[in-house]
Amino acid sequence: MQHAIPVEHLGPQGDAMAHAVEKCVHCGFCLAACPTYKVLGEEMDSPRGRIYLMKEALEGHLTVDAMAPYIDRCLGCMACVTACPSGVEYGELLAPFRAFAEPKRSRTGLERLTRLLVKETLPYPGRFRLAASLGHLARPFQRLLPGPFAAMLELLPASLPTAPRLPERYPAVGRRRARVALLAGCVQQVLAPQINWATLRVLARNGVEVVIPRGQGCCGSLSMHIGEAEQARALARRNLAAWPEDVDAVLTNAAGCGSGMREYGLLFKGEPEEEAARRLAEKTQDVSVFLQELGLEPPPPLPEAITAAYHDACHLAHAQRVTAQPRRLLASVPNLSLVEIPEGELCCGSAGTYNLEQPEVAAELGERKARNILATGAQAVITGNIGCMTQIQAHLQALGHDLPVWHTMEVLDRAYRAAQPSRG
Repeated sequence: MQHAIPVEHLGPQGDAMAHAVEKCVHCGFCLAACPTYKVLGEEMDSPRGRIYLMKEALEGHLTVDAMAPYIDRCLGCMACVTACPSGVEYGELLAPFRAFAEPKRSRTGLERLTRLLVKETLPYPGRFRLAASLGHLARPFQRLLPGPFAAMLELLPASLPTAPRLPERYPAVGRRRARVALLAGCVQQVLAPQINWATLRVLARNGVEVVIPRGQGCCGSLSMHIGEAEQARALARRNLAAWPEDVDAVLTNAAGCGSGMREYGLLFKGEPEEEAARRLAEKTQDVSVFLQELGLEPPPPLPEAITAAYHDACHLAHAQRVTAQPRRLLASVPNLSLVEIPEGELCCGSAGTYNLEQPEVAAELGERKARNILATGAQAVITGNIGCMTQIQAHLQALGHDLPVWHTMEVLDRAYRAAQPSRG
């Protein structure tokens, strides 16, 4: 195949990038699915517009700085991938292009400071907890801070929860049906440590032994999302070395992390670790997928009947094509009724670090999502990603509604524990 783009200049991911560009026939099906196009109404803020801009930049007809604002405003939600009839793998273009473009960018001092804070705190739970604690002290001065820093404070919970340290092994209850490894995550450990504990209890109740390797760290997805490929690879290498080989699967309970780990093969394209990265990517599953395939022990009824809105996290629904499995698990819980959210396919505006770097667009999408949730009359929200949970909770509260926002595993755990308290 002859490429219009000089692939040799694009690095190891060049073939995938060029192929993604060439498959786009500019049909426009992606426009209706794209959140930023819905909000901004600009062709260059649509997937096909961005593909054209990336092609022009890669061929040297357009400077990176000239088209960078449009690429920056992309959420990376992958709704366009789901909508595309030509099968354009937009994800194989966006992340490598951001990595290609970042060293060539001219950034303001505020942008550099924001990115430094993001990449040096969020992937490290200890640093993030310290930064969040300091953020609480800065809240009285929030209106005086620049947009990205004010947005960070806006998303912080009123207090940081605490939980016991995760064990290195959590045994199955009864007959062991499977053995898995669990990604502990980074931001989630600080903002919602109860999700990991709920996940452990649900897996154990279903006969799954879980190992949580001490050597693991951030999966690198946040770094991939913002074009920091070298940092992403450094973080991912740690995990490649940490995961045991003798497990049936490597599980994630955060959609963004799972999506990023399933892209390890692309991240390590042309690197010595490429084969190991592909093996790990193939073994990585969202916990809802694993439990649905394993067969869930029927949960007891919730203590009281509740109607909940299920929110599809973009990196679960669009990037991993996982929509039915969480709903089936939740549908098995007596006393729980699920309702669908209007415009449910539309991103909530979290998108990794997007709500920190593009607070205006993120806020509009967050409010839109919150209003659509309230229109359902639901008493709670359920989803499968910590970023979505944080964003939705903040915007519901901004509208004066303090609906609980739960992870899928928290709901299953609540049902199981209602009948018989578990460990942890």
